[in-house]
Amino acid sequence: MYDCVIIGAGAAGLMAALTAGQRGRRVLLLDHAEKAGKKILISGGGRCNFTNLGCAPENFLSANPHFAKSALARYTPYDFLEMVERHGIAWHEKTLGQLFCDGSARQIVQMLLDECAAGSVDIRLNCQVTGVSRADHFRVVTTLGEFTCPALILATGGLSIPKMGATGFAHDVARQFGLTLRDLRPGLVPLTFQGETGAMMRGLSGVSLPCSASAGGALFGEAMLFTHRGLSGPAILQVSSYWREGEDIALDILPGVPATEVLLDAKRNRPKAQPATVLGDLLPARLATELATRHLPPRLMAEMPDAALKQLGDMLNRWSLRPAGSEGYAKAEVTAGGIDTNCLSSRTMEARTVPGLHVIGEAVDVTGWLGGYNFQWAWASGRAAGEAVA
Repeated sequence: MYDCVIIGAGAAGLMAALTAGQRGRRVLLLDHAEKAGKKILISGGGRCNFTNLGCAPENFLSANPHFAKSALARYTPYDFLEMVERHGIAWHEKTLGQLFCDGSARQIVQMLLDECAAGSVDIRLNCQVTGVSRADHFRVVTTLGEFTCPALILATGGLSIPKMGATGFAHDVARQFGLTLRDLRPGLVPLTFQGETGAMMRGLSGVSLPCSASAGGALFGEAMLFTHRGLSGPAILQVSSYWREGEDIALDILPGVPATEVLLDAKRNRPKAQPATVLGDLLPARLATELATRHLPPRLMAEMPDAALKQLGDMLNRWSLRPAGSEGYAKAEVTAGGIDTNCLSSRTMEARTVPGLHVIGEAVDVTGWLGGYNFQWAWASGRAAGEAVA
């Protein structure tokens, strides 16, 4: 019998395993994939955005915004960075506090595996879990045999990127034991548009520009990208986690620029200029031409009605758009929502009504922003559960 069985050898599961193992606990780590840390390997363009130096509770969505505070305070980005540096992994900081490996994400996975080995963790891959039950102990039935344990940690993540093997396993087991779930939906995902707006975006596919995007009370100032199906880029991915179907998003595609004032000034000072030329000084050329054609009459600036310029200027600083939907879990970086935090201890990640059952990482209703925050939640929640195993 093991002291602890962990299902899911991703970021959270590996952290929980190495933590419990190095505390002298007998740990079995199971995963249905052929290798550990598959989503780590593809993250950050293969360089793994492994944490964010600015990580704070306000960088996370949850029905209970206070839940993540305990774990995040007890295992910080600097704690994980200490492990990275101890293993001699070179890293660099990109924008907004994001830390990446100089080399490959494989270094992070190997570091975690080496730490598991230091704790004598038994790792079994290509192992399908076919049943979980509980009497005096948990009984985990797998294609590699049956295992019993007093502590079971669910670390199988959410539904995002099913081609990498993502399933709703943790959610199903949680429901089996009477835990409730919060509103599952794709997070950090491109948004799609239909009709005339969708056709316009297809024509602009590949155009990128800085913007301020807002939805659901959240505002992010980063880049956006037009795609064949709608909008993507960091700013759009960020607001997608806050957006709900049937609601609008708002885009300021000239952040910090009073667009109406600039256009009216151009009418006075550049009377013979074409509107597309004026807009082209502010926006990518293809977008400038598209907006001028769609929203202004075919006249020189001197002949342009003030009302038309004002209407376009207002739109440039607050372009209200209603997405038809999103690219779904296939393109979502995370699953928003998850196991209700009211069912769990914020200190140990243990289910309040099922002693010994812990849930960590993406399966929980704690969803981070883009930029290394979800990895930090995986490390922090995994550490909390690993420290709690008796």
